[in-house]
Amino acid sequence: MNSSALRSRTPVRIGRGLAEAAVERARLTVVPRRRRTRAARMPFVMLVSLVLLGGVIGLLLFNTSMQQASFAATALEEQANTLTAREQTLQMELEVLRNPQRVAEHAQSLGMVPAANPVFLRLSDGKVLGERVPATPANQLRVRPLPPAKPAILTPAPIVHKVLADTGRASDGKSGSHDRNDANGSGEHARR
Repeated sequence: MNSSALRSRTPVRIGRGLAEAAVERARLTVVPRRRRTRAARMPFVMLVSLVLLGGVIGLLLFNTSMQQASFAATALEEQANTLTAREQTLQMELEVLRNPQRVAEHAQSLGMVPAANPVFLRLSDGKVLGERVPATPANQLRVRPLPPAKPAILTPAPIVHKVLADTGRASDGKSGSHDRNDANGSGEHARR
C-alpha cells in the first residue's frame, strides 16, 4: 500500500470511530447519587471569630489611644493656660518696672540728678552744641507732685469755745449741784 491509499483510508476510520464514540456518549446511564459533602464549618467559624475578635481588640486599642491623646491634649491646654497667665503676670511686672515714675524715683534714691543744661552732638561734623554744665543736687526735680490743696470749704476756720473755770467747789472736793446742771447745759454758766 502506498502512502496515498493510507491517507484516504485514515480519515474514514477516524470519522467512524468518532461516530461510535458519540453514540456511546449519547446513551443515558444512571449516575449514582453522590452524597453532598458539607464544607467543614469549623475553619469558617474560626476565621469569622478571629476577624471579630481582632476587630474588637483593634477598636479597644484605638479607643484607648484616643483617650490617652485626649488626656494629653487636656494637660497641654492646662499648661498653656498656666503659662499664658504667668506671661501676663510677668508682663504686668515688667510694665511696673518700666514705669518712668518708678525709674525716676529709683534714680534719685541712687543720687542721680538730671542734667541742668543739655548738650547736643552734631553727627555730620562731630561738633558739640551747647554749654556743658555739671549736674548738682540743686538741679534735682520733684518726682512726686505735691498733693492738691484742699478747697476752703473742706478746711473751715476752727470754732473755739471758751469754757469758764468752775470756782464753786465744795470743801469735800465734790462739785456742787450747779456743776451737774452746767454739764447738761442748763446751769448758770450756760445762760451767760
